[in-house]
Amino acid sequence: MDPIRNPYAPGAGQRPPELAGRDREVEAFEVVLERIARGRPERSLVLTGLRGVGKTVLLNSLRSQAIGRLWGTGKIEARPDTSLRRPISAALHMAVRELAGRHRAPDRIDEFLGVLKAFALRSNDDGAKLRDRWQPGIDVPATRGRADSGDIEIDLVELFTDAAAIATDVGTGIAIFIDEMQDLGAPDISALCAACHELSQLGGPLIVVGAGLPHLPAVLSAAKSYSERLFRYQRIDRLDRAAADRALTAPALREDVDYEPKALDLLYEKSGGYPYFVQAYGKATWDHAPRSPITAEDVRVAAPEAETELAVGFFGSRFERATPAERDYMRAMATLASDDDGLDGAVPTSDIARSLGRRPASLSPARDALIKKGLIYSGERGTVAFTVPHFGRYLRTQPL
Repeated sequence: MDPIRNPYAPGAGQRPPELAGRDREVEAFEVVLERIARGRPERSLVLTGLRGVGKTVLLNSLRSQAIGRLWGTGKIEARPDTSLRRPISAALHMAVRELAGRHRAPDRIDEFLGVLKAFALRSNDDGAKLRDRWQPGIDVPATRGRADSGDIEIDLVELFTDAAAIATDVGTGIAIFIDEMQDLGAPDISALCAACHELSQLGGPLIVVGAGLPHLPAVLSAAKSYSERLFRYQRIDRLDRAAADRALTAPALREDVDYEPKALDLLYEKSGGYPYFVQAYGKATWDHAPRSPITAEDVRVAAPEAETELAVGFFGSRFERATPAERDYMRAMATLASDDDGLDGAVPTSDIARSLGRRPASLSPARDALIKKGLIYSGERGTVAFTVPHFGRYLRTQPL
C-alpha cells in the first residue's frame, strides 16, 4: 500500500478523513444555530469526554458550522493558572471583526472595540508578567466605565451583552469555543456562567461552546448552582461498531481499498472504538498491508507499531509528567481499575490508600496534582478515574 495515499490522521485535534459517529451532535448544533437565527432562546453547549474521543475535532467542526452560517466565532484553549481576560478578549475581537464588514454603523463597532480594549487591558493590572500582557491591535481608545471594573464577573457580563448587541445589529450570532474548559480558574468559570445566564435571560445571540473532561459539569455546578440548567451537556464517547467501521472504510474506499470483515473485527477489538486509536491502528495497518483487501493478518502485523507509537506519544508522554509518588498512585489505580473486559473504571480513593498502605489524607497531594495535570478526574465524591482511555492497561504492562 502506498504510504503517501494513507488517509488516516492520528493527531491531536486533527480532523479525521471521515467524522463518523457524530451526526447526532452536528444535527443538534444545527438546530441551535437555526433557533437563535429565528430569535428563539437556546442554551450554550458543553461537550465532555475522555481524551482521545475527538472533543477538539468536534468542537472545530461545530465552529465550521457557525462560520458557514456567517456567525462571528472565536476559539480559545483554557490553561491552568491563566486568567480568562486575555484569551477571551482575543476570541471576541476575532468574532466581531468577522461581523464588522456587514455592520451598517461603523461607530457601533468602534464603541464595542473601546469596551473590549478596556476589558482586555485590565489583565495587565492583575500582576501579569510582561510576556503575558496583551496589547490589543485596536486603534480606538479604551472606553471607561464599561467592562473595566476589575471584577471579572461584572466585566464579562457587560462585555458579552455588548457583543451580543453587535450580532443582533447584523442579524446573526456569535459563538465562542472553549477547549479544555475544566482548566479555567474558579472565578473565571463563575463569570462565564453568570454571563451565559444573563444572555439567556436577554435572549442575546451569543453562545459558548465548551469542551472538557468528564468532571466538567461538576466544575460548573460548583461555580454556580444553576449551571446544570444553563448548558446543554453532551457526553462524547467511543464510537460504536458501525461508526468505527465507517471511520476506517469510507476513507479507504475513496482510495479504492477495502477491508475483510475479520480485519475490521480485530481493529475494533484493538482500538476499543476510541477515535484516536481507530486512526492510529488504521494508519499503521495501511502502511503494512501489501495489497487490498486489508486482512486480519495485516492488522496483527501492524498492531505492535501502532501500540509502540501510542506508548510513546499518547501514554508515555503523560506518564513522564508525573512524579514518582504520582506514578505510584496511578499504578495502584491501574491495578484496581481493571474490570472483566480490561477496561478502566472508577476506583474508590480509600481502596488506593489501602493498596499503598497509606492514610487517604496523606495521598491527597498526589491525587490533587494528578487532577491538575489532567491525568485523572473525580467524577463522583471519593472516586477517581483515568482521563485517558486504556491508560490503566498501559500502566499494567510497564515494569516497576
